[in-house]
Amino acid sequence: MADWNPEQYRQFAKERGQAFYDLLEMIEPAQLDRAVDLGCGPGELTAAAAAQLDVGEMIGIDNSPAMLDKAAEHVSANVRFEFGDIGEWKSTADFDLVLAAASLHWVPDHARVIGQWAAALRSGGQIAIQVPANSEQPSHVVAGEVAGREPYLSLFGPDGPPLDPVREYVLEPEEYAQILYDLGFERQLVRLQVYPHVLPSSRHVVEWVRGTTLTRFEKRLDAATFASFVDDYERELLAVLGEHEPFFFPFRRILMWARLPE
Repeated sequence: MADWNPEQYRQFAKERGQAFYDLLEMIEPAQLDRAVDLGCGPGELTAAAAAQLDVGEMIGIDNSPAMLDKAAEHVSANVRFEFGDIGEWKSTADFDLVLAAASLHWVPDHARVIGQWAAALRSGGQIAIQVPANSEQPSHVVAGEVAGREPYLSLFGPDGPPLDPVREYVLEPEEYAQILYDLGFERQLVRLQVYPHVLPSSRHVVEWVRGTTLTRFEKRLDAATFASFVDDYERELLAVLGEHEPFFFPFRRILMWARLPE
């Protein structure tokens, strides 16, 4: 089974980092003795968050051995990384901050998961989460269409192609606001934001999604078949997007922050 490819993911590090730093700006100044970054990926943003927020102990959690290998480059006196499933992660109430940027959408049942994460917070603790909300964009729709046809459809077995987690799992902004209220958070901010990325060309959209949403197909297909899948996907996507240099790539994300009462 293919693992995540950190270098593929990092191709658009600047663009992906915009939402991460916007999320950090939503966190209120406070003494953050202990924090966790759930779905830390290759680790550089985890380390950046620890430095920017002056975190005493930052723990990054991820379920990708390849990502954790890269994250090891960012281990320091106050930053470390662990293997774990963010969908099942839980802890006693000893964290000042739970951070999850572009990771929650990979797991189902967000009300349950956010509840588990919230239970790890001390009084006055903060939670900050960001999820993509772009399942209706051609980059996602075309991937599902290609996977739903032969020769690929039958290769996914009786359960069919892997679902699009953004479409299946991500909720509306107001639903997240309700979840946070029901969990007892005293203050919150939930917003939908469109990031106006400009890529060198429309073909670069393929490189972008190879590091994210296409990984679910890569894990189910052999290397040669996946290469064929990407070729078919690129051809069909460009038929929709057209050939443009540069290419405007609007990207919807939901950013949310909340703080428990003292």
